[in-house]
Amino acid sequence: MTARRARPEEPRRPSSPRLLLALAAVAVAFAAADTYVVVLVLPEMSGSVGISPEELQRSAPIVSGFLLGYVAMLPLIGRIADLRGRVPVLVAALVLFAVGSLVTTFAYDMTSMVAGRFLQGVGGGGLVPATLALVADLYPAHRRGVPLGVVSAVQEVGSVLGPLFGAVVMALADDWRVIFAVNLLVGVVLALAVRAAARSASPAAGRSRGAPPGPRFDWPGLALLGVLLLGAGLVFTLPPPLMRDLTWGQLFIPVVGSGRWPTPAGLVTIGALVLLVARCLTARRPLVDLRGWGRSAREADLVGALFLSAALGGVVLAFATADPEIEVFSDQGLWYLLGAAVAAVAFVWHVRHADDPIVPRGALRAVPAWGAVLVSFFVGAALIAALIDIPLFARSTVHRDSQLLAALVLVRFLVALPVGAVLGGLLTRRVSAGVVAATGMGLAAVGFGWMSTWDADALEHLSANVPLVLTGLGFGLALAPVNAAVLASTAHAVHGLASAMVVVARMVGMLVGISALTTIGLRAYYAEQGDLPTVREVCEGRSRCAAYSDLLRDAGVAQEQTVFLGAAVCAVVAALLALALFRGAATRALPAGDLLRTAG
Repeated sequence: MTARRARPEEPRRPSSPRLLLALAAVAVAFAAADTYVVVLVLPEMSGSVGISPEELQRSAPIVSGFLLGYVAMLPLIGRIADLRGRVPVLVAALVLFAVGSLVTTFAYDMTSMVAGRFLQGVGGGGLVPATLALVADLYPAHRRGVPLGVVSAVQEVGSVLGPLFGAVVMALADDWRVIFAVNLLVGVVLALAVRAAARSASPAAGRSRGAPPGPRFDWPGLALLGVLLLGAGLVFTLPPPLMRDLTWGQLFIPVVGSGRWPTPAGLVTIGALVLLVARCLTARRPLVDLRGWGRSAREADLVGALFLSAALGGVVLAFATADPEIEVFSDQGLWYLLGAAVAAVAFVWHVRHADDPIVPRGALRAVPAWGAVLVSFFVGAALIAALIDIPLFARSTVHRDSQLLAALVLVRFLVALPVGAVLGGLLTRRVSAGVVAATGMGLAAVGFGWMSTWDADALEHLSANVPLVLTGLGFGLALAPVNAAVLASTAHAVHGLASAMVVVARMVGMLVGISALTTIGLRAYYAEQGDLPTVREVCEGRSRCAAYSDLLRDAGVAQEQTVFLGAAVCAVVAALLALALFRGAATRALPAGDLLRTAG
């Protein structure tokens, strides 16, 4: 099966591709920020659903739910983007992200909060492969380097800015729900902007396949949506003035059993949802084209996508639900991995026997294609050490009393990353993708190796800026050629899927990397603090207590040094693999017939 290619119906204004891509990149950055936006507000979010600070480990699903949606659904969304078009998937992903933000904003228990975060993850993750494939549609092969570098850079920068965004909102509003209300607003605005930009580029660009032409709007569907939102708002918030009113309060009294949903307000909400779904399935021009999306999901091989999602989900849950300070896997981690292995075997069998599998046979056969997936895994394993352990090192040494100042140390890394990404895109036009990626990861390895020699006072010296900038520059250099290699080595019909697999590999690498590297680092920590109990027992005066504190600090430094050294090894592996596997990637040449395509 080949993807439908839209034909340009009118000349495209020169600014349209750049505007459309800029909006998509902003969306990717904002969704990436949401990955870690809960880091600073997790205690407040947990407390709002009845989890005390002493039971904070029970709030792990708030984080893992987002990651599960982000990673597990990426291949299906990437494949649908190949079949249905980039812009429809971008708009749908932003709508899903906005809906997830709305649910999270008004979440009243753990179930609703995890559901909202899962929807946010699905929407946020779906933006990435569609945007990367959009680059391949809008730019010929020899001009993709810079836009790919920009998209990759904003994704990584966004993930780091997430906690800072949460901190700023909490400082201004002192309510974690405002964070997700802002997400809702931004998601809706960006969805409308992307749709408008696509239509200005080409009348057919924003129209999904299968959607009948005509101006008629689905007013009944809009009315049902309004009833659904109003009813859900009442059920989620239980407004005190209405609850206390003798008449309106009856809306919240359960008709049968107990809970919020068996109430008149809850039953009306459920009824509105059922009627809205029925309307979208039967109307000629529905508010949401559920029939078209269902058809696209079937064409994308929904069964195979479920097998692959189960395999990826098992890996995500095994590592994301673990406490890396004490374990590599969670208590149920081996069971999750066993389930992932069974699902992976089922997926391989399905791909071999299905007529049109989600991963078409031979789609990633080219060495640079599957090589980009492998390289991306090790890039993620090394990258997570920078994102997590640089602030941790600062917090345990020179900024013990300020989490914000510790996080700001990473800014030096962040400033260099987008510079490196743009430079990597420019170099990919003239130099082999393997050489550029290997150079970047080599610089990152040097930076990490330098960090592994840091002592407790290292960040007080200006020389500490050098490895931070070097590492950020190195990662930036590597991002564009990895994406360019996979896009240049796969057919246009599978660009969305190929981009999704690269992103999935990087995310899985980050999860595996943080667990494995932290566990290795803890061995150094425990070895370094072997004599701490003796010091504690004799800690009677300030000097001895200070000595005990210094030993704790030194043990933490030893742990981070080990993590940085492990990250350097991962970076070296990524560099060697890129050098060996990207040799056949035609990222510098312009293939015949590779012209600008429309985004629809």
